[in-house]
Amino acid sequence: MVQIINRQRKHKIREKHFRHLVSKLLSFYSLPKAEVSLVFTGNSSIKRLNRQFRKKDMPTDVLSFPMAEKGIDGQYYLGDIIISVPQAYFQCGRKESELEKELDRLIIHGFLHLLGYNHGSEMEKEAMKIKAYLRLK
Repeated sequence: MVQIINRQRKHKIREKHFRHLVSKLLSFYSLPKAEVSLVFTGNSSIKRLNRQFRKKDMPTDVLSFPMAEKGIDGQYYLGDIIISVPQAYFQCGRKESELEKELDRLIIHGFLHLLGYNHGSEMEKEAMKIKAYLRLK
């Protein structure tokens, strides 16, 4: 199950598209019944989280909070992915037409962190496999 929370209003978010993307990722990793929360937010919120959890007092593009455990209801909860939409917009060259691709990239990146991947060549290889599977550029 994919829960999407959109806490920003400046940029249009196609929730159906991103729900489908995360569902495909869960399927690819044989986790179809796992739950993931995807939160789209602004720079001030992600800056606050980045300061609190990573001791970095600046906005970032994506943060992942892995849980990887079953709740009392028996549901397997993989974790949360928090994305700063303004930061993603800046990173894609402030081109609204490229924003969705950048958000896709950040979701994949955040999802890999939920699975335990750290930055480096293994994560990059895994991201390339996912993009090939999803037929993303």
